Amino acid sequence: MEPIDPLEQALHAARALVLADLVAGEVAEADIVSMVEESVVQRRWWVAQWPQGAEYVAGLVAQDVQDALLERYGRWPLCPVCEGGDPHALEVEPELGADPHWVCHQAGVKVAAVGALGGAGSGAPSS
Repeated sequence: MEPIDPLEQALHAARALVLADLVAGEVAEADIVSMVEESVVQRRWWVAQWPQGAEYVAGLVAQDVQDALLERYGRWPLCPVCEGGDPHALEVEPELGADPHWVCHQAGVKVAAVGALGGAGSGAPSS
């Protein structure tokens, strides 16, 4: 059996992490999963151009899907930390770095690693 290309491995891992967060938020509908696939295709080219960026792919795919969801459906993932006030989305930090996390800037806290929202309670998109 041939070993898996490390760049493909990073892309598959990013896909799995973002899908886990979508499932946790109960928003893993077919059209939304297609957004993940579109991002992975785009990031495949990006990481092929810059192989050292493979460790950043999970955060970038998460941001791509978050942006696509915002355009079509609303904010995602909603912050499970702040109660009251306007619902707001978590953000990925670092924007370009390894070990991406979902962060609430209003409360100034890390909520969960990308792929681990299941333990944090993430809501459906909200406009």
